[in-house]
Amino acid sequence: MGKEIERKFLVKNDSWRGEAPGVLYRQGYLSLDMDRVVRVRVNGKQGYLTIKGKFRGFSRPEFEYEIPYDDALELLNTLCIQPILEKMRYIIEHRGVRWEIDEFLGANSGLVVAEVELDDEEQSIDLPDWVGREVSHDPRYFNSNLILKPFKHWKTA
Repeated sequence: MGKEIERKFLVKNDSWRGEAPGVLYRQGYLSLDMDRVVRVRVNGKQGYLTIKGKFRGFSRPEFEYEIPYDDALELLNTLCIQPILEKMRYIIEHRGVRWEIDEFLGANSGLVVAEVELDDEEQSIDLPDWVGREVSHDPRYFNSNLILKPFKHWKTA
């Protein structure tokens, strides 16, 4: 079984900028049920279908499959819940750990989040100086929830 162990943090400054090129990600959801989120994503010329289960701590089941790019575009445009989420993703290595920084676009513009995937829930990580408050367990920051209640509609972050 696939498993994702992930922690999510707000990004508190721009000192990370210039360390990596950004890649545009477009993603939509076929299901927003928190017990079984089904996502379609394109980045570059690749398409993916991902099924994620419910979080238990920092972990949840995850199954991801590459699908034809044209199929992914068709799913995004015809079957996914609208609107489609767009973000620029930057991959930065910090002390042997891979960080994914997502700078959201459109209705979620202004939101910048850093995620780190771990080998186990007890793994110790050294936080870069641009990492701020942890939001791993705040459902407002789940990408699937940003479709329903975009960042621009929040009163405070």
